[in-house]
Amino acid sequence: MMTTPERIAKARQLIVDARQLQAPDSAGWEYFSYTAQVKDLLKQAFELVKLIQYSPAASAELKAETRMLIESLPEIEREILKPDNTNKN
Repeated sequence: MMTTPERIAKARQLIVDARQLQAPDSAGWEYFSYTAQVKDLLKQAFELVKLIQYSPAASAELKAETRMLIESLPEIEREILKPDNTNKN
């Protein structure tokens, strides 16, 4: 059984792992697989922390941190998956 801080730390590590995945150069099946991997890691992060905000044992600070983490997941997903057009001519 993981404690609440351990769950939050593990969720943050999953987000880091999603950010560190190497995006493929092509937009074919490789990119589809990459997208699925990113979404899976972020889903795992969400699943780890989703019930913390309803836990009577969690402190208000941990609940607030959890809410912020959950609310940031869609933006993180967009940041990771958006195409990088800055290096293309």
